Parts: sequence; structure tokens; C-alpha cells
Amino acid sequence: MFEQKSILITGGSGSFGKMYIRQILARYRPQRLIVYSRDELKQFEMQQEFTDPCMRFFLGDVRDRERLTQAMRGVDFVIHAAAMKQVPAAEYNPTECIRTNVNGAENVIAAALANNVDRVIALSTDKAANPINLYGATKLVSDKLFVAANNMAGSHRTRFAVVRYGNVVGSRGSVVPFFERLIAQGATSLPITHENMTRFWISLEQGVEFVLTNFTRMHGGEIFIPKIPSVRIMDLAEAIAPGMPTHVVGIRPGEKLHEIMCPADDSHLTYEFGDHYVIAPTIRFHHVDVDFATNRLGEEGARVEQGFEYNSGTNPHFFTVEEIRAFNAKAML
Repeated sequence: MFEQKSILITGGSGSFGKMYIRQILARYRPQRLIVYSRDELKQFEMQQEFTDPCMRFFLGDVRDRERLTQAMRGVDFVIHAAAMKQVPAAEYNPTECIRTNVNGAENVIAAALANNVDRVIALSTDKAANPINLYGATKLVSDKLFVAANNMAGSHRTRFAVVRYGNVVGSRGSVVPFFERLIAQGATSLPITHENMTRFWISLEQGVEFVLTNFTRMHGGEIFIPKIPSVRIMDLAEAIAPGMPTHVVGIRPGEKLHEIMCPADDSHLTYEFGDHYVIAPTIRFHHVDVDFATNRLGEEGARVEQGFEYNSGTNPHFFTVEEIRAFNAKAML
């Protein structure tokens, strides 16, 4: 699918972008692979690692529609990974979060339509489901924008979909490197926000693979959610530092005890497939009538029961301490 195609990744100098580029270059021969981001240092460092002739680097911000439109000329596929993601930072800087996550999403959509891009996948987060913090609320708005963009496309070939998943092991700002840094600094106790806290758990490689597959699955308008395990924060602390004491510091601003990826209020729109769920659009598209129970790979799903909720606290699959330790070790390679 990606052979001799042009692919652009917003926020491409982040952890997802780097892993995605490694996977693409290992498996395909793209015509162009474009990193679009605003961090010149990260782009400089990436240019030392990724020297394939197909690589292109665009300095730019998703807040800049004109620059995005210029960068997307001749592009076939777009992954929108750029976002302001830190929950407390968004709570204290709400306008900046809105400008990046909401206005930036609008700009990506407009640039994709202006360039007749084939397919766009936007990365979402579990925090967008029943959001209680500004980051989650802006990502919910972003999700809605990308879904509705399929109705705006009209005669354009462009189709948009969303991928939503949970905490990525080892990503910047996540709990695993935070704990490891504290231990390296000689900490004698690990800070825990709440003893009962749970989170969905996924590796960066799994997230990239899920996005790659969904480019071939998508009709346009879906929210794709992988079936992944949950972890308990106390088990995570034990896996990282066996026997080390913990102390409770309290839930941070805008933080949840458990995360949700498929809300009960969307159960009438949710389909279960073998290894993932799909939330169909709440709106009907004017140009096409899509059966979201069957994807473009021919995989068939079934509607979930009314009231079904995919919640990290009630997830039937929890990692044990040993499984967390093994999974994290492999994910951090």
C-alpha cells in the first residue's frame, strides 16, 4: 500500500514518528517520507539517523495552515500525531492546548482536502472518551472534526479516520521513564497518585502496527480502538522496583482513576472485531452509505451489548507483575 507513495507525519520528530519511520523504511520503499514538526533540534538529530533518500524534513507548526498546505503537496497519506499532550500543562495553559489540538486539527483537515490527499489517520487518546481534563476534551473535539471531515470531503477522494489507544510504554513524559529516573537519582520511595489507579498498556511498536493496518481497514469516519491489556499502578511500581516502598501523592489536576476507550454512551455505535473495536460515526454521510460492521479488509465485527464500556479498571485482561516486567523490557528496546 505504501510502495512509492508519499507519507507525511505531523509531529513526526516525536517517539511515534521515529518508530513509524523505522517500520516504513524496513518494509516499504516510499517515494517520500515527510517529517513535519516544529522542533529543529529533534529534526537535526533525526537527519543523522534517517538518511534514506526518500526522507524529507519540514519545519512547521500545525497551527500554520499555509505551511501545512505547502508541506502536503503531492502527499498520499497523512498521520496526524502532533498534539499538546501533558494533562497538567493543558490545565494551566488551556488556550495553547486548544490552538494546537483543535485549531491544528482543522488545519490538517483543510490542508489534506486542498491537496486531495488519499487517506488521513489522526492519533487520539483514551482521555478523549468521557473527558474530564482539557487535553481529553480537545482530543474529543479533534476526533469529531476528523470524523465529520468525511462529510465535508464531497468530490475529494480524501477519507479520514481516528486511532485511539492508551498509555504508550516509555513515551516522553510517561510513568515508566519517570520512575526509572527517580530510581537512578537514588529515590527510596516511588510516588503513587492512587493505589487503585489503572491504565491501558501498549508498546510504541504495537501502536505503529495498529495505525499501519488501519490505513487498509478504513472506510472513513471510524474510530479504531485496539484490544490491549491493563496494568495496576501498584503492580507497575513493583515490576520496576521490586520491594521498594511507595507513597501516595494524590491524583493530579485533570487525571482519572481509570481510563475509558469505548464509552457506554457510544455502545450503540460500537462493533467488536477480533483484535479491536470500531466506533462508527454518530452522523450519516451524504455521499456514501457505509456498513461499518465489515471493513475494507473483509473483517467482520458484531455490535456490542447496549451499555458496553471498555474501561481500564474492568478490562478482562490485566498484566501480572511478571508480564509487566517482560513487556516493558521488550517495549523499551
